[in-house]
Amino acid sequence: MRTQRQVVDYSLRKRAVLRELLAGRVGTYDVCDASPYLKNAARFHGEATEERCPICRSENLTHVHYIYGDELKQSAGQARTLAELPVLAMTLREFQVFVVEVCLGCGWNHLVEQFLLGRDGLAGGVEDGSDQGAAGASAATAPGADPAVPRRREAQR
Repeated sequence: MRTQRQVVDYSLRKRAVLRELLAGRVGTYDVCDASPYLKNAARFHGEATEERCPICRSENLTHVHYIYGDELKQSAGQARTLAELPVLAMTLREFQVFVVEVCLGCGWNHLVEQFLLGRDGLAGGVEDGSDQGAAGASAATAPGADPAVPRRREAQR
């Protein structure tokens, strides 16, 4: 996705959890504890992967994308399909996406990555007026400058 930024990958944490499980310091019930809500989100909104479950090795993992952000209001915390994310990214200024992998067979679940999406990530994209430098201020006060331009930017916020 074009506006994806500030990506945090949790693969090292996943490896550490699997190492703890293999060493016997953590039980299977501790890592295979997906809630019914997470399993339903994976079933109805998840994206199937080709990666096998590291615990049961009988089913493929499913990725669920949860979205959070101030502009989302009541929609914050909902699971969305991967196809919906680019549309939201062009509609909203900024929101956070958390990707969770889930095994519908044994209940394994782990946070895979998180990242930001939204129009604020477009290079040279939509300006919100908050980072106008001296050029923006001088253009608004320059003789012959249209005084309505700064007001339009204020109205867009």
